[in-house]
Amino acid sequence: MVIWSKGSKSQALAVYKAFTVDSPVQQALWCDFIISQDKSEKAYSSNEVEKCICILQSSCINMHSIEGKDYIASLPFQVANVWPTKYGLLFERSASSHEVPPGSPREPLPTMFSMLHPLDEITPLVCKSGSLFGSSRVQYVVDHAMKIVFLNTDPSIVMTYDAVQNVHSVWTLRRVKSEEENVVLKFSEQGGTPQNVATSSSLTAHLRSLSKGDSPVTSPFQNYSSIHSQSRSTSSPSLHSRSPSISNMAALSRAHSPALGVHSFSGVQRFNISSHNQSPKRHSISHSPNSNSNGSFLAPETEPIVPELCIDHLWTETITNIREKNSQASKVFITSDLCGQKFLCFLVESQLQLRCVKFQESNDKTQLIFGSVTNIPAKDAAPVEKIDTMLVLEGSGNLVLYTGVVRVGKVFIPGLPAPSLTMSNTMPRPSTPLDGVSTPKPLSKLLGSLDEVVLLSPVPELRDSSKLHDSLYNEDCTFQQLGTYIHSIRDPVHNRVTLELSNGSMVRITIPEIATSELVQTCLQAIKFILPKEIAVQMLVKWYNVHSAPGGPSYHSEWNLFVTCLMNMMGYNTDRLAWTRNFDFEGSLSPVIAPKKARPSETGSDDDWEYLLNSDYHQNVESHLLNRSLCLSPSEASQMKDEDFSQNLSLDSSTLLFTHIPAIFFVLHLVYEELKLNTLMGEGICSLVELLVQLARDLKLGPYVDHYYRDYPTLVRTTGQVCTIDPGQTGFMHHPSFFTSEPPSIYQWVSSCLKGEGMPPYPYLPGICERSRLVVLSIALYILGDESLVSDESSQYLTRITIAPQKLQVEQEENRFSFRHSTSVSSLAERLVVWMTNVGFTLRDLETLPFGIALPIRDAIYHCREQPASDWPEAVCLLIGRQDLSKQACEGNLPKGKSSVTQVLSSDVPSGTETEEEDDGMNDMNHEVMSLIWSEDLRVQDVRRLLQSAHPVRVNVVQYPELSDHEFIEEKENRLLQLCQRTMALPVGRGMFTLFSYHPVPTEPLPIPKLNLTGRAPPRNTTVDLNSGNIDVPPNMTSWASFHNGVAAGLKIAPASQIDSAWIVYNKPKHAELANEYAGFLMALGLNGHLTKLATLNIHDYLTKGHEMTSIGLLLGVSAAKLGTMDMSITRLLSIHIPALLPPTSTELDVPHNVQVAAVVGIGLVYQGTAHRHTAEVLLAEIGRPPGPEMEYCTDRESYSLAAGLALGMVCLGHGSNLIGMSDLNVPEQLYQYMVGGHRRFQTGMHREKHKSPSYQIKEGDTINVDVTCPGATLALAMIYLKTNNRSIADWLRAPDTMYLLDFVKPEFLLLRTLARCLILWDDILPNSKWVDSNVPQIIRENSISLSEIELPCSEDLNLETLSQAHVYIIAGACLSLGFRFAGSENLSAFNCLHKFAKDFMTYLSAPNASVTGPHNLETCLSVVLLSLAMVMAGSGNLKVLQLCRFLHMKTGGEMNYGFHLAHHMALGLLFLGGGRYSLSTSNSSIAALLCALYPHFPAHSTDNRYHLQALRHLYVLAAEPRLLVPVDVDTNTPCYALLEVTYKGTQWYEQTKEELMAPTLLPELHLLKQIKVKGPRYWELLIDLSKGTQHLKSILSKDGVLYVKLRAGQLSYKEDPMGWQSLLAQTVANRNSEARAFKPETISAFTSDPALLSFAEYFCKPTVNMGQKQEILDLFSSVLYECVTQETPEMLPAYIAMDQAIRRLGRREMSETSELWQIKLVLEFFSSRSHQERLQNHPKRGLFMNSEFLPVVKCTIDNTLDQWLQVGGDMCVHAYLSGQPLEESQLSMLACFLVYHSVPAPQHLPPIGLEGSTSFAELLFKFKQLKMPVRALLRLAPLLLGNPQPMVM
Repeated sequence: MVIWSKGSKSQALAVYKAFTVDSPVQQALWCDFIISQDKSEKAYSSNEVEKCICILQSSCINMHSIEGKDYIASLPFQVANVWPTKYGLLFERSASSHEVPPGSPREPLPTMFSMLHPLDEITPLVCKSGSLFGSSRVQYVVDHAMKIVFLNTDPSIVMTYDAVQNVHSVWTLRRVKSEEENVVLKFSEQGGTPQNVATSSSLTAHLRSLSKGDSPVTSPFQNYSSIHSQSRSTSSPSLHSRSPSISNMAALSRAHSPALGVHSFSGVQRFNISSHNQSPKRHSISHSPNSNSNGSFLAPETEPIVPELCIDHLWTETITNIREKNSQASKVFITSDLCGQKFLCFLVESQLQLRCVKFQESNDKTQLIFGSVTNIPAKDAAPVEKIDTMLVLEGSGNLVLYTGVVRVGKVFIPGLPAPSLTMSNTMPRPSTPLDGVSTPKPLSKLLGSLDEVVLLSPVPELRDSSKLHDSLYNEDCTFQQLGTYIHSIRDPVHNRVTLELSNGSMVRITIPEIATSELVQTCLQAIKFILPKEIAVQMLVKWYNVHSAPGGPSYHSEWNLFVTCLMNMMGYNTDRLAWTRNFDFEGSLSPVIAPKKARPSETGSDDDWEYLLNSDYHQNVESHLLNRSLCLSPSEASQMKDEDFSQNLSLDSSTLLFTHIPAIFFVLHLVYEELKLNTLMGEGICSLVELLVQLARDLKLGPYVDHYYRDYPTLVRTTGQVCTIDPGQTGFMHHPSFFTSEPPSIYQWVSSCLKGEGMPPYPYLPGICERSRLVVLSIALYILGDESLVSDESSQYLTRITIAPQKLQVEQEENRFSFRHSTSVSSLAERLVVWMTNVGFTLRDLETLPFGIALPIRDAIYHCREQPASDWPEAVCLLIGRQDLSKQACEGNLPKGKSSVTQVLSSDVPSGTETEEEDDGMNDMNHEVMSLIWSEDLRVQDVRRLLQSAHPVRVNVVQYPELSDHEFIEEKENRLLQLCQRTMALPVGRGMFTLFSYHPVPTEPLPIPKLNLTGRAPPRNTTVDLNSGNIDVPPNMTSWASFHNGVAAGLKIAPASQIDSAWIVYNKPKHAELANEYAGFLMALGLNGHLTKLATLNIHDYLTKGHEMTSIGLLLGVSAAKLGTMDMSITRLLSIHIPALLPPTSTELDVPHNVQVAAVVGIGLVYQGTAHRHTAEVLLAEIGRPPGPEMEYCTDRESYSLAAGLALGMVCLGHGSNLIGMSDLNVPEQLYQYMVGGHRRFQTGMHREKHKSPSYQIKEGDTINVDVTCPGATLALAMIYLKTNNRSIADWLRAPDTMYLLDFVKPEFLLLRTLARCLILWDDILPNSKWVDSNVPQIIRENSISLSEIELPCSEDLNLETLSQAHVYIIAGACLSLGFRFAGSENLSAFNCLHKFAKDFMTYLSAPNASVTGPHNLETCLSVVLLSLAMVMAGSGNLKVLQLCRFLHMKTGGEMNYGFHLAHHMALGLLFLGGGRYSLSTSNSSIAALLCALYPHFPAHSTDNRYHLQALRHLYVLAAEPRLLVPVDVDTNTPCYALLEVTYKGTQWYEQTKEELMAPTLLPELHLLKQIKVKGPRYWELLIDLSKGTQHLKSILSKDGVLYVKLRAGQLSYKEDPMGWQSLLAQTVANRNSEARAFKPETISAFTSDPALLSFAEYFCKPTVNMGQKQEILDLFSSVLYECVTQETPEMLPAYIAMDQAIRRLGRREMSETSELWQIKLVLEFFSSRSHQERLQNHPKRGLFMNSEFLPVVKCTIDNTLDQWLQVGGDMCVHAYLSGQPLEESQLSMLACFLVYHSVPAPQHLPPIGLEGSTSFAELLFKFKQLKMPVRALLRLAPLLLGNPQPMVM
């Protein structure tokens, strides 16, 4: 039994699944199988994998995938071991005792096999090993001494151990290349030397004898050694019989098609390499294995097993002289050190050694290169992946931490070995779970690790830590004294590992992380990136030792610890530096040192010395020495107020990092610039700046110090304590090539970009400064318009992103940085937004960018938000803040049926009144959407009332006095019988109304409402029943009605539901009388596509029952589900039921007639549109099938002939005259003959024997019986030439225009001919009554009687009856064709035309001389016209049509029979198709389906199938398509109204036009549309462009048509505010008038529902009583809020407020850091940038992103503040700064603000120009041109520089 359980930190283990198998489990493992047919190497990256649990037993292996599939593969040999690989499973065969001795001439068998998928075959492994001479051999793995000890998937390598040579080797595992396949399979031709036999390695099938265990001598392949002789005994029995011992997986092979299945034979013989022939053609073995040149004399099954995987030799350890036997590795793992170098480590327990081999990828990434071996003494080891280290258990029992092969330190676990601890009694016993659940306190509470006595302590919290420290450090206790010691290490996960103790208990410990604060992590990463690997490892090891000292630092002091550690390693003396000396380590002392005893076993290492150097003790001594050796410098004493002794400190140049100081400084500077882009890292920046300033001063980098001063004027004094670096030592410092003397500044870079100046490329550290890279690229893309920049060039240590190389010529520079006009703005914004999403930038990242930097990105987002593309991925829509789109995109990715849409639109349980009544089958409709579509009236309730068949009907009969009671009862029952004709016709219409409206619960059967045929008679409500025996009721009257009831119930199931075979079978009723309903249910499942899931076995099961209805439903359902696929298995299924498709000699099956009809139509459906010749030929003959001699085909022949005609039409649907390869069948001519009659042709084909003798009862002679064949042939012609506008065929179908000819045609056939003719001449149909009348021949038009006249004109030669019948039928035919032409279009003129004819027929019916035409004919025509009306208005629920249907529903007497009721209620159903969600399509296949469903001859009673099989009425489903678009408000998740603008493509009848619709609405057919747009002003605009393809819209419509929309600010939905008057307030406000100040905060709720904005209004904009000063701020906040909300840029609110705060702070002179000033400067520069100006010109109407009045005020205020400062003494300060004199402390911050705001260059840049001596402003301007200093700044500086005391700006 195998148990899969899941554990976690918080809970105990929970069993997730358990698998039980029959025989003992030998091994259980996880493996990922790739599900793919494509076997190439590159297919591996993309394919989906199937995660499986594999359980190995002795004879087979079970595989269970997570999805729940199970496979069993039997094994042809004993397996010693199974390994999961990247490709599949790898098996090692266990050596059997009776293996052939090596002396035998036969080949040894392979020992390793692979299986790539549970359904694939087990194939041998090939190995490719390099030989001494450089050539490599390819052969099977046959060496028994080779055992696999380790297998890894990424990289895909195998480690083996050779038991004979006692060495380990590493191989790479990969797919076999085809040439290697051929080498192994091909037989070499150079004669029979043993060496050749080895290379050819023809593998023989001795497996069979192995698996059966008989002796190998009797192997039938003994004679295989005579390889060249071709006299193989082909009669050898095992060659032809499959051996049962080898799995016959071939039967289940994944490749079902014959072409793919080449490699999937099975059987013993597969292990024979059939390589007898010496012809070169053999190379193509992988393509055509059986095409042997000299005849395939071998049995076809003996085709070779093609190997799948190959191992390439990579490395073998060197063989030493003394190598013990059995030094096989017991544990192998891959670990990487702190710098990412990888090691393959294997533990050889017998020698207590852990051997580590370093390996790396070659430059071209194709192979791995292995390095040297390092041995570490160890008893056990385990990798700690999270922190790139490994834990080693030494022989002495000490735990030591290593990174790679560098020792970090010992790990000491307090509390573990001491038996005296209170915890020992609750130590987890071996049986308890590892998480220590039974202990009162968790064991995994951790401390850190100190250099030699390292601590990771699961300290019990029962004792206070002070005692703990005493006990630990005062005695050096070793484990052995205490009896328990660590036995082994196991189960490493992340940074946790389990220790197994010698007493059997286990402890889980956690190794501390390298750093917990983000700042330290980033700095460490950057430093690690820049240093050489060895030094980096040493530095990290030191840091780890300091950091993981006992107690461990808290978050804040971690930074201080890091600085101390880093500066010590650079050679600083941190105790003497003022700012590091005062660090507070929060009580935890610098590393405590326990007195160490000398351990003789260990030799000292350098680390020990360095540790000593870093210790406090050493530093104290050192400082004394320094005191003596350094001279004091009194000159600086004045400045250093906080130093108690002043001195110069020098750096120790011998330390580890001394030479790398400049490099480290530069990367830390880049980290500093990176952190400036994250507003959350403010604290960290201040800490980092102190370190950077110290380093910059010591490295004498003036520009850097100045740069930091400008950023943090209060933190950075212009002078400070300097540590001298010995000039002699400076030479040793390594100045990297990327070091720049000018500090790179991200703000400066962006600013230059916005101003259009050139800038040097910005340096960036890959993987660390990702934000800088992103900002640089996005600014370049959006501002400079450079689209090609998303590719970056790389240098050795730094990826330098060069945007534009600096050019000195000014003109070129202007061009270079001017905004490129080539691309449209919107596309740039789109490019930016899409690219940012691709790199993983989200809204949260945007919110942490400073507002000035984020502004261009926000501007692009604002652009995109206005007019987004409908097909953007979800992430992009989230970034631009269009939740409606992102939700849509998110729905689009979900599989069908799993969407959350169904929750939006699913109806709630109906109210209590309904549930108590019986279910009428219409409760699951979506009332919410329907009430939006039809909001004015209750028409939906009315439809439900008309279509329900579950309640008894009212039987209203008046008892006349002369009636006896008995007669009265009969009277009532007769009346009920009449009403039941109507009730039985209702389900078809109900199925249409509830189409696809329900998702069934898989655990419950589908509720089928019962068909209620009883009545209630008023006044006493007595029950009337048909079964009382008083009147004759036709036998099985209700059978078809129940069938339709079942279909209607089944059609409620939406195609997207989750249904499986078991559920379908589960619905099977227990009672036989419900079998008809189940038959209908099966047909419905076929129509909605679920029947394909029904297992073949069950289908067979149902058909063998021989229940007629079930067979009909099943055959039609299966065929509809496989529409047009030519599926072979379904064809076979149908052919059994059609005698004509069976061979002539087959036994005659007794198939019921209706089942034959269903099967014929099924063939038509399966082959629809394929023009399959054989099918067409058979069907053509079947239209005229004669009644057989034994009368077997004489009943209901008409429906069979019609079915054959419909099927033939479907097969050749719309193919017209280009029926390929059928010209000899003369299809059209033959059909014409069937239609008009004539001599029967001689029967061709195989069935002519049957039809030689005429029928014994029906005298047909040798002419065609037109009454039988005409309808089918007519419709077949219509479908074959559908929409072809073929005039010649259409003329055959004209109505005859002489009385003589009219007498030859049944009037109702004229209806079909007219319909057929119009369908062929599709484009001629016009929606007006004139066109309808034009179909009537002249003779009829002239002589037809108007039905209203009283007396009939008498005429001898004209038969008035014929004429009037012909007239009404032709008109009905034309109307029907109109219905087909405009189906589902709601075309107004077509509606009016058809409505007029419907009214006409209603009046004809009541006319006095209706008897001439015959009421039955008139009723038929009326029904046809009504159906046409319903087709045109399908799904729209039109009231006028509903009124007609309701009127006809009430007519129950007279001519009204079952058929007419059926037609009327079908019309009603079409009108409300799918509850208004579906409409009809006019595609060819839809028209074919509608022709079957609406065939205009209606059954006379409920069991009548003579002319047309009733089941076909449901095929309308194949023509229904979802076209309802329902806007859903994304915030409330409810359906709402929205205005759509639909653009039609131009056609020959109309130009391209636009139409406005109020959604939810049915869309026109998609192929007619160009685009659909959700129009403003209330909702955000949204465009769906159909010219790119309709796929996107189709998927929306198929998922209930949900289109998410989002209300704009200040707008109300149409439901709340139909006329748009309530948002008048919004109108006045949005016009930017001056009353914005008077805006009341309460009104904000009309604009936004964002809680943050509402509470901002509440707390910051509401005036309180005594405001005083604050009133002005309130007004400002109110107007800012107003601006943000009405312009819909609420994300700008924080920026406005930050700017306001910054200006106020500047006014109070309290700016301690200048970053906010920088941001304001960037904002101003952005709005004045050239690209932004161009954008405004291109889009003048575009809403301003920031208030146009706000920015100038900001600018003006800052200017004023700084100018005032200049006048009150600031000018002196600036002068002092520029000339490099000392400054006053108090002025520092204002000076920095001035310098930043006016971009004054650093003083280092000024001297070359020469400040003094300029005489005029013009001269100054010229000199400052190169420094890119703005003119307005120069105006401020001019007085200082020209020596002119008055400032030039007032």
